[in-house]
Amino acid sequence: MKFSKELEFDFLPLRIKKKIPLQISRGIRPNSENLFVRVKDNGLTGWGECVLGENSDLKSAKQMKISLLDFVLKYTSWNTTEELNNICKEEYFPSFLHAGLDVALWDLWAKRSGLPLNQLLGLPISTKATSLTIGINPLKRIKELIPELLNRLKVDCLKVKLGSPNGIEFDQELFSSVVEASKPYSVKLRVDANGGWNVIEAKKMMLWLHKLGVEFVEQPLSPEHDDYLKELYVNRPLPIFLDESVDFASQIPTLANYIDGVNIKLMKCGGITEALKILSVAKDYKLKTMIGCMSESSISIAAGASISGGIDFIDLDSCYNLDPDPAYGVDLVGGITTNRQIPGHGANLKKEYLVTI
Repeated sequence: MKFSKELEFDFLPLRIKKKIPLQISRGIRPNSENLFVRVKDNGLTGWGECVLGENSDLKSAKQMKISLLDFVLKYTSWNTTEELNNICKEEYFPSFLHAGLDVALWDLWAKRSGLPLNQLLGLPISTKATSLTIGINPLKRIKELIPELLNRLKVDCLKVKLGSPNGIEFDQELFSSVVEASKPYSVKLRVDANGGWNVIEAKKMMLWLHKLGVEFVEQPLSPEHDDYLKELYVNRPLPIFLDESVDFASQIPTLANYIDGVNIKLMKCGGITEALKILSVAKDYKLKTMIGCMSESSISIAAGASISGGIDFIDLDSCYNLDPDPAYGVDLVGGITTNRQIPGHGANLKKEYLVTI
């Protein structure tokens, strides 16, 4: 697909409060800095979204806007999302900013084609339910939180964040509390350690979690300790998925022999263009795939849902935790994160925010 040089870009920075602050092994974030991208061409509008990365030199959505505006003014030699993807990699442009551009362009192209984005990509609608993420919380809060969430959001799977700085003993107490509180709901359980364990802790926890019926463990070791994956993989009691260790498709071949799957995030890889590459390479290596999210509104979640029909495990739940979600176009239907089947990815910014862009 080719785009003209007359594209018009607008950017709206927003700080969004979360209903429930999400704590992981690396800390807690009660708010999210999001930048919404609008691209217009010949009467059509495409929407994208950027969510501030935690290790970025940028510190606010307003700074993201300045950086992205500078980028689109400086780099004008691309005509396709593939060419844009190459430029962003060559210039080490932040992937979460690239993702906003990429998703907006795919939304625009699908609208130009008159097709829902998944149909444009030749992908089916997902029939797999999303998991719901449970952060690291005090044990008393876990007992209150599980019924609160599962009564509000009807899902059949929880992804539990572990890797607490308080150690694996606390992780075990926390997970046991989740198991007990979720028993009435008969949900499946998955675990994401966000790189919070060393290899000894990971071995111990994976054995322990296996006995409790966990489906798989995500990012048991930090990316700096990828060399230990080979040791962890041998006789593993649970499948191992990687998240933080795999940003781009090019990283998969060196790790593929020691893992069972990869977690794709649009903010991490730079949008749909690279996500499709990751899916292709993962399939070549017979790896399972998951799609996750990072404090994204319905706009980016709709884009993720558009490619989730080709993915094994779904973790598209962040829009349900925003207070408020500034966008619309995504619903939880039978536990499945579902976007509207209209031209594009199906989501738009709400009217009350359009006056500021």
